[in-house]
Amino acid sequence: MEFPLLLVAALLGVVEGFTEFLPISSTGHLIVAGSLLGYTGSEAKVFEIVIQAGAILAVCWEFRARLVRAARGVGRDMAANRFIANVALAFLPAAVLGLIFGATIKAWLFAPVPVAVASIVGAFVIFWAERRQRLRPATVRIADVDAMRWSDALKVGFAQTFALIPGTSRSGATIIGGMLFGLSRQAATEFSFFLAIPTLFAACGYEIVKNRELLATADLPAFGVGFATAFVSAFLCIRWLLRYVSRHDFTPFAWYRMAFGAIILLTAWSGAVVWT
Repeated sequence: MEFPLLLVAALLGVVEGFTEFLPISSTGHLIVAGSLLGYTGSEAKVFEIVIQAGAILAVCWEFRARLVRAARGVGRDMAANRFIANVALAFLPAAVLGLIFGATIKAWLFAPVPVAVASIVGAFVIFWAERRQRLRPATVRIADVDAMRWSDALKVGFAQTFALIPGTSRSGATIIGGMLFGLSRQAATEFSFFLAIPTLFAACGYEIVKNRELLATADLPAFGVGFATAFVSAFLCIRWLLRYVSRHDFTPFAWYRMAFGAIILLTAWSGAVVWT
């Protein structure tokens, strides 16, 4: 069954927006959704860049006051300098390793079955991290992003490198990594949002330059629909997640990852779905 392009764009935009900042892997969901909708190949990769930009813009809009305050305080305010330095430092590991191994990872792991395996493995990591924080509350030593040291930021940055594996989840790697390194659930979640800004902007910029010959005027309506739906759904997701983490843990997301991965593996094994 062939779906209208604008409908596909809207659906993928919603998938991107609702999964980019949850610990369930937006890349993994886009790979699976694109396979189901029959939207794959080089054009789909460029489209993913556009809708990812919509999700990033939602973060910038939600935290615009904090970002403006930090920008105005550069060179004058110690807290602003530390905040910007921490985000920049945390960004570096994934940027360097992404440039080195990105092409190889895309060639071998950007498919539904590897995504399913990574999703299930990530679920067990979330179970472990939440149990550890519940049984050993004394391990939480940083309740606010402003209290992070450069070493804390660098550790979270190395945790983010695991997200180069599709299905792992960038937000999941940074949030759970932050929790394991002593951040509270709220602080880890908030820092994950801030770290997403340079990480995703850099990824988008790199991919646009790399695939600029694939950009075509005829694709603008679909790109516009995808960008808009990604922005709106990401904005709603960010607002919801900030409220959620103040009272709940991430265990439900781990169960979701288990079910998501199991369904893909079972359908692939049984032949019910021919994953591409």
